[in-house]
Amino acid sequence: MNSVLSRYKRLASIGAVAIAGTILLSSCAANEGGTPTDEASAETLSGTLVGAGSSAVGAAQETWIAEFQSANPDLTITYDPSGSGAGRETFLGGGSDFAGTDRAFNDEEVAAGGFASCAPDSGVVQLPLYISPIAVIFNLEGIETLDLDAASLAGIFSGAITSWDAPEIAAQNDGVELPALPITAVHRSDDSGTTENFTDYLNQAAPEIWTAEADGVWPFEGGEAAQGTSGVVDAVTNGTGTIGYADASRAGDLGTVSVLVGDEYVPFSPEAAAAVVDASPFIDGRPDFDLSLELDRTPDTASYPVVLVAYLVGCETYLDEAQGQLVKSYFTYMASAEGQAAAQEGAGSAPISDALFERVTAAIDVIK
Repeated sequence: MNSVLSRYKRLASIGAVAIAGTILLSSCAANEGGTPTDEASAETLSGTLVGAGSSAVGAAQETWIAEFQSANPDLTITYDPSGSGAGRETFLGGGSDFAGTDRAFNDEEVAAGGFASCAPDSGVVQLPLYISPIAVIFNLEGIETLDLDAASLAGIFSGAITSWDAPEIAAQNDGVELPALPITAVHRSDDSGTTENFTDYLNQAAPEIWTAEADGVWPFEGGEAAQGTSGVVDAVTNGTGTIGYADASRAGDLGTVSVLVGDEYVPFSPEAAAAVVDASPFIDGRPDFDLSLELDRTPDTASYPVVLVAYLVGCETYLDEAQGQLVKSYFTYMASAEGQAAAQEGAGSAPISDALFERVTAAIDVIK
């Protein structure tokens, strides 16, 4: 994996631009990093692209949009980080040209079709272009890190473990002065791909405690609910004895958890998250242009299994061919060495591997 990271760093000279606190990200766009297959490579692009979805991928979209603008001042891209569930609904209804989602459309949704921007009988292209750890964040005065296994995390977030000095926590953190303080577990109030990835980890790694299947909607009562990634981070930051989960790019100065994998506690890192993705299979029965993954949350090696994969979703065939070419050019940039390196610098994500890049490139080629 280090060689892959080096390749991206060597090829990319792109500076990251972050526009903090925006609800709607908009700018002009430019195609610098890809290898377009049509006349767009010889002239600037024009028009408007609309995207919506995952708030976790918002920082990467800010960077991608800002970097894409310099060569194409006549192209405007907007991305609304409304959440994965809202993004899927918007794309399904034709309100956007592409979606960002931390959970790919499933078999039933793909079979039902009805994607309003797509030609009749068109499939959807689902590309895993953003790989990031999900940080378990907490706010305890004087404590920067904690070691926790999946069973303890499942107990905390289900409400079974209610105090920070509980024996399940203390046994894994020898020498840490844990306060006799109630735990306030913060979860997403919206339908969230981050929630679906986090609950998938808990269900796979601690099924005897976390009995609910993976879901973008929080399955238990209790705790504190907050809207979007920013809402969870704010609630944890402004609370006392709080704990939550968010894309690692948003962890900031909050305390973070190292999770037990095998007999080792593993802190989050882009490299450790990418290792889980590379070891996971694609979902059986999907077309070659649908690269939905079946993530393995119980790895044998010391990788970080609380990982989020955000998919960029578009039509195989668009009703408007011109829009299809714009989406194709933008997806080509996001998948490129330059695009992946820009997201790594701007959002702390992990570049996709060489093998995944080859699959993604082949999938983008079918867009029309």
